[in-house]
Amino acid sequence: MAILNEFEYNYLKKSLNREPNELEQSIINAEWSEHCSYKSSKIHIRTLPTDGDRIIKGPGFDAGVLDVGDGYVITVHIESHNHPSAVEPYGGAATGVGGVLRDIFSMGTRPIAVLNALRFGDVDSNKNIPLNKKNQWLLKNVVKGIADYGNCMGIPTVGGEVEFDSSFDNYCLVDVASIGHGKLDNLVKNKVKKGDIIILAGNSTGKDGINGASFASSNLDEENRSAVQIPDPFLEKILQEGILEAIEKKCVNALKDLGGGGLSCCLSETADNLKKGFEIELSNIHLKQKDMNDSEIMISESQERMLLITSKKKKTKLFNLFEKYGIKYSVIGKVNNDKNILIKKNGQVLATMPAKLIAHAPLLDRPSKEPNYMDNINKQFKEPRIPKNFNSLIFSMISNPNICSKKWIYQQFDHEVGIRTVLKPGFSDSSVLKLDNGKFITFKLDGNSKHCYLDPYEGTLGCLAESVRNTVCVGATPIGIVDHLQFGNPENEQIFWTFLESIRAIKDFCTFMKIPVVGGKVSLYNETKSGGIKPSPVIGALGLIENKGLVRSPIFETYERIFIMGMTYDELGGSEYYEYYHKALGGIVPKVNLGNHKKIVESVKTMVKTNLVSAIHDCSKGGLIISLLEISIQSNRGFVVDIGKIPTSCTRLDYTLFSESHGRFIFSTKNPEKVKDFLMQRKIPFADIGVVTSDKKCSLKFDNKAIVDLQLSEIIERYDSSLLAILEKPP
Repeated sequence: MAILNEFEYNYLKKSLNREPNELEQSIINAEWSEHCSYKSSKIHIRTLPTDGDRIIKGPGFDAGVLDVGDGYVITVHIESHNHPSAVEPYGGAATGVGGVLRDIFSMGTRPIAVLNALRFGDVDSNKNIPLNKKNQWLLKNVVKGIADYGNCMGIPTVGGEVEFDSSFDNYCLVDVASIGHGKLDNLVKNKVKKGDIIILAGNSTGKDGINGASFASSNLDEENRSAVQIPDPFLEKILQEGILEAIEKKCVNALKDLGGGGLSCCLSETADNLKKGFEIELSNIHLKQKDMNDSEIMISESQERMLLITSKKKKTKLFNLFEKYGIKYSVIGKVNNDKNILIKKNGQVLATMPAKLIAHAPLLDRPSKEPNYMDNINKQFKEPRIPKNFNSLIFSMISNPNICSKKWIYQQFDHEVGIRTVLKPGFSDSSVLKLDNGKFITFKLDGNSKHCYLDPYEGTLGCLAESVRNTVCVGATPIGIVDHLQFGNPENEQIFWTFLESIRAIKDFCTFMKIPVVGGKVSLYNETKSGGIKPSPVIGALGLIENKGLVRSPIFETYERIFIMGMTYDELGGSEYYEYYHKALGGIVPKVNLGNHKKIVESVKTMVKTNLVSAIHDCSKGGLIISLLEISIQSNRGFVVDIGKIPTSCTRLDYTLFSESHGRFIFSTKNPEKVKDFLMQRKIPFADIGVVTSDKKCSLKFDNKAIVDLQLSEIIERYDSSLLAILEKPP
């Protein structure tokens, strides 16, 4: 039976110096899948900067660990469940949440927050009603899956972002991230000795999730429902509490979540990291179905399972805890020093291979070349017409599913359970959570597939820059970056080139800004029969706020002056204005000047610390007018702004309003003269462009003429209702 491809089979045969049997090939097939081994990406992601003063554990572990002072740490991890969610959106998304939460408490920390970044096809098109409805079905069930799992676990979902684009039609990207918090002393040490016992705890092993890792490592050509796992959040809640108490009582020597690849990957990776060997007895494993064969047991991805290692001395205390919580468990093996994985059944040897061989697939250095489509887009691009009615233009833009309120989504999440949430989703640029040492943590996910499609290097730089801007807007100092890199088939040279450009951007940005990469994920083969997705890196920036007095929220107060800092350029390539309103593909993608960006970010941090700013919001998707309206909506206050004062080199008025140039912030202040002095000294482009009003009207003027004059109530109604109206619209 051919399980491995010819190259991998011959590599394995040569390494073992013998013919591998069927079970050994199944184990290798799971671990050497793209999803588990990172064989196409590992040599490139190793080049990212991962060192920092706060880093305790960086990439390569179940979760990154950062020191936040006073003997406390935070942990962070991001995962995807794209293929499973495209097939069975509720279960796929829910098990994605469960998996990332296990990664957090496997480190010895309690999960305190969940975030998500979602991508769906067009939900508001009358051109293809069946496809439109399929995309809506995916959206509704993914959101419900995330909500139900997090809500049942009692962990708040505090933030997220959503993109809609036709490249995701009939498919979806479901990224789930989590933050954990705990004491430095409670981190699992992951140190074991010969003779320690190996335990499988939690859910019974079943036929759900068979070949899940392999399923996620190829194009989605068919709906393989057997590869989708079944969620049980109530079991995970019990497992979490039992595991955390076991760690607190020093019963656990080593711990790892069973995720992609099931036991095959978990056993080999754990043994390799510990530099030990494992002897495993399959007949001891508690099963859902008694007719499971050996390969199915080894590669099953049944959820809510953990691998624990404890000493013979501690086992009674650990087993008593499992009995207390009603957690099923099996003693499945023991630790030895030979560095091999030995699989037995009823004492008969079924497979034996070095853990290092299983855990380290032969890496690939794939060829790449610049995509042909980029030149074709530039040649065909024509500038769109200038709209005549800016009032109707703004109503159209504020109704865009990529811009309008996502209340329909985040109101399904419990974002306050745990009483740590200070700034909630939909309220500010980044959510804020209180830590046990009196400090505050922020985490924000950002992505822009439209920018990354036209220019993957500048597009990825922009995602990084936006995530950092969102972090400093709430008063935080960035302390780490998490990335999730999602692309199509890496065997396509042109697609792989876009992946390499994103890696180059992360390396350049994080090196220059001196912000380490603390963890991440690579998801390839995101393709259907219709083709590949647009390059879709998602960037998460972690920020630390030292005290509550530094926390900022975007709330205008009447009669405050409104400022903008940063330059606006004719950079509308991939903008919502071009692509949503004008259906125009092409143009210049917003570029990030790293030196200017760093200077502006540092200036914002200083202004926050010295109370020079009241409300502050970065300019990003939709341009500065959308950012201005979002603060106005949140504050329930109007404004009068003079567009002619905005620092810009734009050739058209509409470009000034809707350009998505980076490095810009809208803010209000009670101290306009001090702000002017400060920014003039820093030599940063800025302008005092208007005032907050009490009449709840939004007015834009140019050359003393009213360009926009709208009632705030009308804007709020359109902003709040647009997504819900789309999802409730009859076919």
